[in-house]
Amino acid sequence: TLQKKRMKHPEKKFLKRPEFPGGKEAFRAYVKKHLIYPEEALRKKLEGTVYLSTQIDDNGEVRDVKVDRGIGSGCDEEAIRLIKSVRFGAVKNSGIRLKTWQRFRIEFRLPLNKRNINYHIKKSSETNIQVQKKKTQSYSYTININTKD
Repeated sequence: TLQKKRMKHPEKKFLKRPEFPGGKEAFRAYVKKHLIYPEEALRKKLEGTVYLSTQIDDNGEVRDVKVDRGIGSGCDEEAIRLIKSVRFGAVKNSGIRLKTWQRFRIEFRLPLNKRNINYHIKKSSETNIQVQKKKTQSYSYTININTKD
């Protein structure tokens, strides 16, 4: 019958690609742990995402790293350094040497203590919300609340 026919055919084997040991979640944890925020980007309070593409050989070694879209201020160089430090798992593909291209994105987000958000609450007879932006890119919010005294 049909089930017997399926049993007779061997499973098709596809080429395996190198993967980070532990999968995507382990890769994200590795990036978070080893990312060093560049001083220039911290001074400029720069945030963003660097998009990279890289060639990985069958031994799991990163070869060519190219920045597809960067944000500058040392973040592109840090993303390249980080990806070059990654070691992917080696794969065996029945004697076939395989080089693959993979794309990555490395996000640069300022730590919360570097964002400088200040809140001031004042009592007032009028409802008035003011938002002031300073030259240092820190924000100060003043919220006036009507109260009945």
